[in-house]
Amino acid sequence: MTFVVTESCIKCKYSDCVEVCPVDCFYEGKNMIVINPDECIDCGVCEPECPVEAIKPESEDLIEMIEVNRKYANAWPKITEKKEPLTDAEQYKNESDKFKKHFDPSPGS
Repeated sequence: MTFVVTESCIKCKYSDCVEVCPVDCFYEGKNMIVINPDECIDCGVCEPECPVEAIKPESEDLIEMIEVNRKYANAWPKITEKKEPLTDAEQYKNESDKFKKHFDPSPGS
């Protein structure tokens, strides 16, 4: 089992979760962060740290997002330290259906 970053992270990119991860399994895109499901040890310490509740335990309804996390964890740079959220995070934190509208496959910095 693994944890997965859901589309709630898109356009927010809070990184409180990164700071507590004991195995450094987070990767940074331009407008979201993902978990590498092959590196996650299912400890769950990241889940309560996310202010937008974007991290969820693996489940059947999250299969597509698990694959998104896997794909981009293998393409984006690893992130191991907390960074400032995106400047317009507050504006987007409660928006739904963000993947289709706002997902950017570009790597973060």
